Amino acid sequence: MTTKQAPNTLQKLGLNNPMALALHLPSRYEDETELMTIDEALIQGRFSSVQTQGVVIRNQVLFRPRRQMLVTIEDNSETLQLRFLNFYPSQQKQMAVGAHLRVRGEIREGFQGPEMVHPTVKAVAPDASLPVSLTPVYPASAGISQAVIRKAVASALKDPSLHDALLEFLPKKLMSELLPSNDWPNLKAAITYLHQPPADADTSALLERTHPAWRRVQFEELLAQQISLKRAHAIRRERHAPSFAKPINEDSSLEAGLLKSLPFQLTVAQARVWSEIGSDLSKSFPMNRLLQGDVGSGKTVVAALAVARVMDYGYQAAVMAPTEILAEQHYLKMKEWFEPLGVRLAWLSGSLKAKDKRLVQEMIESGQAQLIIGTHALIQESVSFSKLGLAVIDEQHRFGVRQRLEIQQRLGSELFYCHQLMMSATPIPRTLAMTYYADLDVSIIDELPPGRKPIATKVVKASRRDEVIAGLKSWLSKGLQAYWVCPLIEESEALQLQTAVESFEQLTQALPEFKVGLVHGRLKADEKAAVMAAFKDNEIQLLVATTVIEVGVDVPNAALMVIEHAERFGYAQIHQLRGRVGRGSADSVCILMYAEPLSLAAKERLQTLRETSDGFVIAERDLSLRGPGELLGAKQSGDAMLRFVDLQRDAWLIELAQQAAERLLVNHADIVERHLERWLGSRREFLKA
Repeated sequence: MTTKQAPNTLQKLGLNNPMALALHLPSRYEDETELMTIDEALIQGRFSSVQTQGVVIRNQVLFRPRRQMLVTIEDNSETLQLRFLNFYPSQQKQMAVGAHLRVRGEIREGFQGPEMVHPTVKAVAPDASLPVSLTPVYPASAGISQAVIRKAVASALKDPSLHDALLEFLPKKLMSELLPSNDWPNLKAAITYLHQPPADADTSALLERTHPAWRRVQFEELLAQQISLKRAHAIRRERHAPSFAKPINEDSSLEAGLLKSLPFQLTVAQARVWSEIGSDLSKSFPMNRLLQGDVGSGKTVVAALAVARVMDYGYQAAVMAPTEILAEQHYLKMKEWFEPLGVRLAWLSGSLKAKDKRLVQEMIESGQAQLIIGTHALIQESVSFSKLGLAVIDEQHRFGVRQRLEIQQRLGSELFYCHQLMMSATPIPRTLAMTYYADLDVSIIDELPPGRKPIATKVVKASRRDEVIAGLKSWLSKGLQAYWVCPLIEESEALQLQTAVESFEQLTQALPEFKVGLVHGRLKADEKAAVMAAFKDNEIQLLVATTVIEVGVDVPNAALMVIEHAERFGYAQIHQLRGRVGRGSADSVCILMYAEPLSLAAKERLQTLRETSDGFVIAERDLSLRGPGELLGAKQSGDAMLRFVDLQRDAWLIELAQQAAERLLVNHADIVERHLERWLGSRREFLKA
């Protein structure tokens, strides 16, 4: 099937050529190889899906209690009722009296006896043969029937061009050395098997994706990804970037000035990480480093040292954050550190007025602005840097993957790339680091600064809200401050949650002797800044907020946090929010208030968060719950990444793929190209992000 021949409906799923169709693998299977009489089905169908057939003896449309179609079929043994709550005139016609139907579904007890609700229905001849293989059920979207996809896939599997596309070219010696007991089929056989498994196939292994046919497909996909990332790693080392070794006049440098002005010493972990980053900056190819550290571990000061090093050489540095409130926190902190040292800073965000934005853009282009801080507005086409040497990207997973592509510039006739330092307070699980982040060098700040106290986490029912408010009053009376976090800004009919506005009004009334502030995403930037400044100065004692305070806010006197409807938040969000407290000398507490009933997943999530503050444990749980797409920011890009691999279930395969990729790159350059083209095609560039 060529692109021109592919129906529009298939184009929506990207199924526009034989290879795309071959790799559109089933999500599950139906067993249509067995047929029961209706009386057998009435017994077996109460426990599992069954298939039977019969002649339609009655077809009626009822309008009470709601519009529905009831169809009765019979064979020589019994009768069976089929109920359809949604149906089309074409289905009425297909199931007219006298039609012979083959139906599949579970049987349940209805008002008028046993029935199948919305079974799979086929009009067939009474003696129609049964399939010899399991029937695949494919991922689909609205308007695309399984019949259309099955027909297109069957046609693609017979296409001569697919035979060439799926030729076996991985060296047998390599496969046998990596997998001594390899019982995997070749790729073509594996794909054919997955589309057309025999009736006696191990269905649990197929559904769990642990069958040898699945293993072969997963290995090939991982191999393509590992090759692509290793090549990106090598290509980066061939690119030119400005080299920033320690300045000759070290004592008079911005770097030295910053270190002298800090009211604290770097921790051992911070010093180690700064040494790793400094070493990268001294090289003539672009740094691509991820700086990990739990909330409050001191990543920002390490980034500031990198910024100082670059500016010492006359280059610009940019700091980019995903939200205005976080970007603004960086701006205020960097301004406090760098303005006394004579550095010219610029602030750029989408909310700036057009005139102010143009002025800042001119400062950036002329080189007047040495340190530029802002949101994604920094990477818009209208922004042209004079001489950018370093880009610091905070909470990098919150940007779409395409937004993290290398920033390049031309100075005279020479093309060069700036160094990149990405920061994250959400630790990257090991399997994620081995796959999507394989092109990154990783530094971890694994200790908190002195004086940081552990945060006690308590889980409380929403019905005890009055007790929580009473405890909050006692807390504020000691001169301490607190956060009260809500999931929504205004009322939603779908989720009847206590909102930030309502909570603000209720808490203002309940605590008249204290000043209560409100901050959320819909406030204008200057209003938000004014509330945050007042909270920092203790003019506001209680801050009611949405998750805009998730990252970047640093108020040491705020040692209590109440998270309302905590069951609605994810692992990473609560971990980030909780990190806003515990920054001063007072004992800190985070109260997770939840509404009943709790789902099993929410119960497990709250229990884990109560028991541990280890970011890596939380990140692993988050990965298993949400998958890599959200953690990477890949969902924002619209591109699928690994389609057939589960990073936790298939972790052992990643190391095999890494070894195979290394050997192919050294010894089989021709195979590398063919393998990448088969699996990635136009997505190769995407993986370099």
